[in-house]
Amino acid sequence: MADDLALLEAWRGGDRRAGGELFERHFDAICRFFANKLDRDVDDLVQRTFTACVEGKERFAGHSSFRTYLFGVAHNVLRSHLRTRKRETDRIDFGMTSVFDLGLSPAALLAEGHEQTLMLQALRRIPVEHQVVLELYYWEDLEAAELAEILGMPEGTVRSRIRRAKQLLEEQLSALGESDALVKSTISDLDSWARSLRAKVRAPGAT
Repeated sequence: MADDLALLEAWRGGDRRAGGELFERHFDAICRFFANKLDRDVDDLVQRTFTACVEGKERFAGHSSFRTYLFGVAHNVLRSHLRTRKRETDRIDFGMTSVFDLGLSPAALLAEGHEQTLMLQALRRIPVEHQVVLELYYWEDLEAAELAEILGMPEGTVRSRIRRAKQLLEEQLSALGESDALVKSTISDLDSWARSLRAKVRAPGAT
C-alpha cells in the first residue's frame, strides 16, 4: 500500500486515482472532526476541507505528515465556519467559547451507555480549542508536536492545553453527572472512555 506522500506525489503528477485514494483514506477522520461540533453542514465542511487541500496541495512541502496538514486545513475551515454563524458584531474567543455556548447541538452521535453520553456532552461544553485538542489527541492519536503544527503554537503550549482541557472536561463531567458513581467511573478511566468514542462519532447520514 502506497504511503500518503507517495500518493500525494502521484496526485501532483496528474493521477486522479491517487488523489481519490488519499481522500478516501482520511475521509472518516475528517468527518469525526466536524461531527461532534456541528448540528448541520458537516458534509459541506468535509468537502470544503478536501477542496482547500486540492487547491493548496502544491504548498505542502512534506515536512510533516499529510494527515497533520489535512487536520490543519480542517481546523481553519471549522473556525471560519463558526465565525460565519455569529453576527458580524460578535467576536468569538475559541479559547473561551464552546459549541454549546454557540447553540450547536450535534445529533448524529452513537454513544453507548451513560459514560459515553456523558463524555460527549462534556466535550461540547468546554471551549472549542480545548475540545479540538482532546479529540485529536484521543481519537486521532496525534502527538503534541503534530498538534502544535495544526494549531500553530509551541509544543509546550500544546502540552499545557491538553492538561487544562482535561481539567475542564472533568469539571463538566462533574457538573453533568447523574450520580457521583457515574462521574467517578468516567473520570477514573478518562483516557479509555475518550478513546472508546472514536468509532461512535459519525457524520449525518453515515452508516
